[in-house]
Amino acid sequence: MLAYAAIWPIGSCVQQCITDGKRSWEELDFARAARFSLFGSCYVAPTLYGWVKLSSAMWPASTLSVAITKALVEQVSYGPAAMIAFFFGMSLLECKGVKAAATEVSDKFWPTYKVGVCVWPVLQTINFSVISERNRVPFVSICSLIWTTFLSFMKQANPEVARKAASLT
Repeated sequence: MLAYAAIWPIGSCVQQCITDGKRSWEELDFARAARFSLFGSCYVAPTLYGWVKLSSAMWPASTLSVAITKALVEQVSYGPAAMIAFFFGMSLLECKGVKAAATEVSDKFWPTYKVGVCVWPVLQTINFSVISERNRVPFVSICSLIWTTFLSFMKQANPEVARKAASLT
């Protein structure tokens, strides 16, 4: 949880520097970064840990075929749930209403999911076949920094920009 309390706001700050053009500490939106920290530590870390433990119990072998199975099952179970929770939960943390949160999920889920489908099955296949079980969450944490930077971009993007970003994959 501590790692994600740091990784997620760092991803938000990196996105602010890259796409929002913020160049100094004073320009960064620390309230946004704090929301990322809260969500990353209190939702993502525990659910990801639970998924890794559950998938390891369900498929204990570390063969390539088992790794591919885990990655594909994750892509149709944990991944969509986590993305929906991200857009909905972050909208609520921004004090937007339930209707606005649902609209953001509707506008941004599919474009984000399309990118995730191109990235996460490969990373998770490596994770489940090459990385030892005790190092799987740290490996995913490193990958998560890059992914969180992308999520931060998608969160701030208007729906049209989000759709265009996904069409580049």
